[in-house]
Amino acid sequence: METFYLIIIVVLFLLAISDLIVGVSNDAVNFLNSAVGSKAATFKLILFVAALGILLGCTFSSGMMEVARKGIFHPEYFYFSEIMLIFLAVMVTDVILLDAFNTFGMPTSTTVSVVFELLGAAVALSLIKVYTDPNALDLGEYINSGKALAIISGILFSVVISFSAGVIIQYLTRLLFSFNYEKRLRYLGSIWGGLAIASITYFLLVKGSQGASFMDAKTLAAITENTWLIIGVSFVGWTIVLQLLIWFTKVNILTLIVLIGTFSLSMAFAGNDLVNFIGVPLAGYNSYEIWTQTGGAPDSLLMDGLAGKVPTPTILLLLAGVIMAITLWTSKKAKSVVKTSLDLGRQHEGNERFSSYAVSRSLVRNFGKMATVVNDFLPAKMKKAVENQFDERPFIAKQAHLGAEAPSFDLLRAAVTLVVASILITMGTNLKLPLSTTYVTFMVFMGTSLADGAWGRESAVYRVSGVLSVIGGWFFTALSAFVVAFIFANIFYFGGSIAIVLVLIMAAVIIYRSHKYHGKRMEEELVLEKGIEEGTLTREKIIELSVDNMTQILGGVSKVLDDALEALEKENLANLNKTYQEFKEIERLSEKIKRRANKAIDKIEDDQIEMIHLHILVADYLNEMTIHVRNIVKPSLDHVDNNHKTLIPVQMNELRTIQEKLKERLDATIKMFDSLDADAAKHLQGSLNSYVKLIRTARKNQIKRIKNHEIGTRNSVLFLNFLGEYRNLALFSNRMVKVMDDLIFNPEEEKDA
Repeated sequence: METFYLIIIVVLFLLAISDLIVGVSNDAVNFLNSAVGSKAATFKLILFVAALGILLGCTFSSGMMEVARKGIFHPEYFYFSEIMLIFLAVMVTDVILLDAFNTFGMPTSTTVSVVFELLGAAVALSLIKVYTDPNALDLGEYINSGKALAIISGILFSVVISFSAGVIIQYLTRLLFSFNYEKRLRYLGSIWGGLAIASITYFLLVKGSQGASFMDAKTLAAITENTWLIIGVSFVGWTIVLQLLIWFTKVNILTLIVLIGTFSLSMAFAGNDLVNFIGVPLAGYNSYEIWTQTGGAPDSLLMDGLAGKVPTPTILLLLAGVIMAITLWTSKKAKSVVKTSLDLGRQHEGNERFSSYAVSRSLVRNFGKMATVVNDFLPAKMKKAVENQFDERPFIAKQAHLGAEAPSFDLLRAAVTLVVASILITMGTNLKLPLSTTYVTFMVFMGTSLADGAWGRESAVYRVSGVLSVIGGWFFTALSAFVVAFIFANIFYFGGSIAIVLVLIMAAVIIYRSHKYHGKRMEEELVLEKGIEEGTLTREKIIELSVDNMTQILGGVSKVLDDALEALEKENLANLNKTYQEFKEIERLSEKIKRRANKAIDKIEDDQIEMIHLHILVADYLNEMTIHVRNIVKPSLDHVDNNHKTLIPVQMNELRTIQEKLKERLDATIKMFDSLDADAAKHLQGSLNSYVKLIRTARKNQIKRIKNHEIGTRNSVLFLNFLGEYRNLALFSNRMVKVMDDLIFNPEEEKDA
């Protein structure tokens, strides 16, 4: 029996390592987005500073580990065997959920995950005890409802506090410095920076030291007694240092403040969130130690020992920090999650990632009306002064000058975001409330974005939709974490060791598949970004981009059409479903290509207007073609799914002949673009009529079959739909050939027309 529980402890720590990797990938957005978005330094330097913060912050998290042991339920009412099942269910659920959210690039909350997983698993075991043990207590006695509600309400309350603090402090800061802040920074920057860094020092050193695993009581007392001295010296010292840097060096003090803020925020993150990753395995290890020292049967030993104060070894905290730091350097998923937040906070509008919702449209419209009413009451001089301070033209001019190296927002906003977020998180940590660093940082970031005017009329609806989507994802995290942990706890209790092994295998498979999917998606992103992110786009690069896009979409379309026709003939519903899923990937890719086509406009040479026009049109036509492919694949799937009669052999032969001719046209179109062969373009345009006649002949044959009552209505609808969509695909491919002819091969004729 001891070996069985020792294996569970090993599994818990292996899951903890996986959780650390997955969790850092998810939460990297919390402390990287400000520095990365403002391009305060090179990405490697930002990662180095953040890694140092994580390593130090881990040693400040000892006090938070109590949350996993006794923050959600009363361990003294659970037996050792039950506690171990709770912890195992929590860790398996945590790894699966966080990995799924990371794979799709959505920032979720590790704090919300672990809190609701502990709650779900504890409720599951509590209900089992209530219904199987005649001497069981009431359900409310097992759950630490007071502490759980305090944690949950603290998490939700932090959303409002964080957003409000971000809006107010950023508004006041921008009112003081404006977007053209360089001049005022020389006189007021050192005082503002000194105040910011002194605030960070107070909350990290003075308050944060209370949870440090390496500090003794004497050192803590000395820090507490000299609090105001530390704050005063820090403020004066940093003010002097920053002013000297302004006068005698070319160092941008905002860059320094952003890097210090990144360090403090990553430190606050590690101090607060480490419990989410290793708190449960450590609690499991503590339980195992108590059981081996006490002895007795696993299902008769109550875990009173967990209710007391259990010290956490500093070496384990540091080891966790090392794993987190390494992950930060190597994780590709971290970059995709950072991208989501940067898209919602960038100063300028662009290809918005989120669609508008009715709720977001209503909110923006009503707040716009309210802002208009408030502005009408303000004196004209005051309105003019505020408008001057929030004039974005200096920032826009800098962006235009920097081109591809332009930041998403300026250093002033980045500094405010980091300082406010790190202070709020550290306050929560000192109160031993596991605030969600994702909630706090994201909402501060959104608040500073709103105050900065980043949510203009061109982007406000989409940004609000994005924020609502992310917040909705958080609530979905809570619900799914509770439900999945509840289910796993029941499976482990009733299924025993066999169920545990099967669930662990399933979790490994899920994680492997999601990693594989994410890798594929990242490769697609790199292909889409190829040639756009670096340097000026030449004629050759634009053609290469168009050919790459056509090869991906048209190549995928040809395969999907073949697979759909074959599965339809064999009435293979499984293969048709698989083909439809493959098509949706192509459809998603074509939409991305269309959205990204406009990004190339700013990077073309002055004499290549026609080339970029061609690139945009090709992207548009490819997207239109996927719509017509959907109109072939989905009706085929529905036809077989509804158990209708399949097409007769003569119809299949006709469709196969037409489809082969279509594939030849698509291949020839790609080759014509790649070789810039004007003769091939003329041949393709001239051969369109013969292809249309082939379709017309097949349609006439079908009319004859209908007249002779050889086939039914469903058959006719599907077959004629195939012919119509094949014709549309040929027409759109011909349009691509024609725009190449008009814009590149014979541009003078186009101008005359």
